[in-house]
Amino acid sequence: MQVEGGNAGERLKRIEAVTDPALSRLSFDSLLVEATARTGQLLDVDTVAVCLLDAHSQQFVTAAAWGIEAHHDHPARLALHRGYAGEVLSSGVPVRLTDPGEGELAHPGLRGQGIRSLLAVPIIVGGTIAGVLHVASRRVRDHLTDDEQLLSLVADRIALASEARERRVDRATTLALQHDLLPTRLPAVPGLEFSARYVAGHDAGVGGDWYDVLPLPDGWVGVAIGDVTGRGLHAATVMGRLRSSLRAYALESTDPADVLARLDRKMQHFEPGMMATVCYATIRPDRTAMSLSTAGHPPPVTIAGTDSYCLPVPADLPLGTRIQRRRRNSSVELDPGALLFFFTDGLVERCGPTIDTGLQQLCRALTGSSAEAACSAVMAALVDGRPLVDDIAMLALHRS
Repeated sequence: MQVEGGNAGERLKRIEAVTDPALSRLSFDSLLVEATARTGQLLDVDTVAVCLLDAHSQQFVTAAAWGIEAHHDHPARLALHRGYAGEVLSSGVPVRLTDPGEGELAHPGLRGQGIRSLLAVPIIVGGTIAGVLHVASRRVRDHLTDDEQLLSLVADRIALASEARERRVDRATTLALQHDLLPTRLPAVPGLEFSARYVAGHDAGVGGDWYDVLPLPDGWVGVAIGDVTGRGLHAATVMGRLRSSLRAYALESTDPADVLARLDRKMQHFEPGMMATVCYATIRPDRTAMSLSTAGHPPPVTIAGTDSYCLPVPADLPLGTRIQRRRRNSSVELDPGALLFFFTDGLVERCGPTIDTGLQQLCRALTGSSAEAACSAVMAALVDGRPLVDDIAMLALHRS
């Protein structure tokens, strides 16, 4: 930044050029193009480039370039541990080169261009180096300290934009995944009516809540609801794998405790460090009774006459706890007109100082006339007009 002794006004103008709030309104790709162009013009260099880390190929890939490198035919790829980019990656600090050799440059767009000076700074996202921003010139530059300060500001701006883009991509991908995994239309099952709702916790980030209704061989029916700990894409991905695995195990056994025990082993082996709560039930072909097992999940609420209450079933440990205990089943009679309401804790945990307060509100709101009426009544009483802190899933079952 060619600013001679104390020219504070010129320094301020250059800082404002790379911290312009208007840049935040650009798409990520457009911001990179604009940022490299402004940087090249402000520093009067011959080339500027942003190289971002591609974790899958383990390379730095040019995401935007201005000047000499803008004329390179394809996005250049750099090995992680070669040249100036490798030095930035290993040290985590800016790298300055004067009269660099071809091996130090590494970048194909810089080779053979007569580069005399190069300055590269790390782009740090979430405490990890996510890329390298560099400028280079065909002449030796003397004002490297000022150049470094400006370049670090640009790198910080790119890092903020990258974090925002990652959040948007994560949310969009998670919502799409959850939309594909949650059944848009519940299966028609003779003798039973089902209705469900799913509300994404947009204010806090979507997570791993899910429900499922499984028509099984010989007239059996499986009902599942669960919640994977955490939020975002990883939780939704784990949820998808658990849902698929439960479906496979459900074909092999009508014993809910056995299905959850198998699911627990699978999760501990393939998803170490993750936990989930699940309630799984199987309904007999004659619809007169249901077996139910819970892995740390709230039991369903039922209606008896004018009273609503949580079924008094024992709760076993959540999946993934690595404590080996025998899982248990509970038998529940299903009389004609019986209604069971399954839910995740996001429905009740935000309704008062304790979950008990939310459970009381749920019991008061529940109606037993139909599965659809039950979901509508609970949505109106506990969800509509209230701030969300977590995902909510609910599934109502009504025996005809």
